[in-house]
Amino acid sequence: MSNIPTDLRYASTHEWVRPEGEGVFTVGISEHAQELLGDMVFVELPDVGAEVGVGDDVAVAESVKAASDVYTPITGEILEVNEDLEDSPELVNSDPYGDGWLFKIKAEDPAEVEALLDAEGYEGSIEDE
Repeated sequence: MSNIPTDLRYASTHEWVRPEGEGVFTVGISEHAQELLGDMVFVELPDVGAEVGVGDDVAVAESVKAASDVYTPITGEILEVNEDLEDSPELVNSDPYGDGWLFKIKAEDPAEVEALLDAEGYEGSIEDE
């Protein structure tokens, strides 16, 4: 069973969200998602300053097996991207909840995060796949 930290919220599309304070959230893909994709070879990140809405495809994770869109789980503005992934996309595999984060977003409405799945709900959603 994949590691599913209980302090994060999850989208059914396998993105995780961690609150950083003051309406800012870090977003990445779950351990389960990176396991399905396999070894990362390239990550295309969103543009800093982009205004994005829930469900927008904002990034692409390319692995040796496939390319997969990454969707934004909340509405807001992209504040920062993980530039380390340009040279080291494998960080998504080795540390999906740490150094492998994708982007930070300033939420238009931080309460949107409450609509995402908790760890138990996310675990149930991947068991149903």
